[in-house]
Amino acid sequence: MTALTITTKGQITLRRELLLYLGIAPGQQVEVYKQANGVLALQAKAPQGLEAFAGCLPPPQKALSVEEMNAIITNGWTGQA
Repeated sequence: MTALTITTKGQITLRRELLLYLGIAPGQQVEVYKQANGVLALQAKAPQGLEAFAGCLPPPQKALSVEEMNAIITNGWTGQA
């Protein structure tokens, strides 16, 4: 069990081990749920919008140069395969 100290502003700081366990990154929001007998449940808030898609695709097998990307775009506009 980990003990945390409450600041004069009523804030707590979670230790790194707890943040890693919860999968919470700096700047990410958390949700707190009231449970019975004065217990609070804490979990990372699910990303919404574009954040939900970040990192969902595998990395490309080959990085394209700007020239290669421009050629693909040009071919797409002209109807070439």
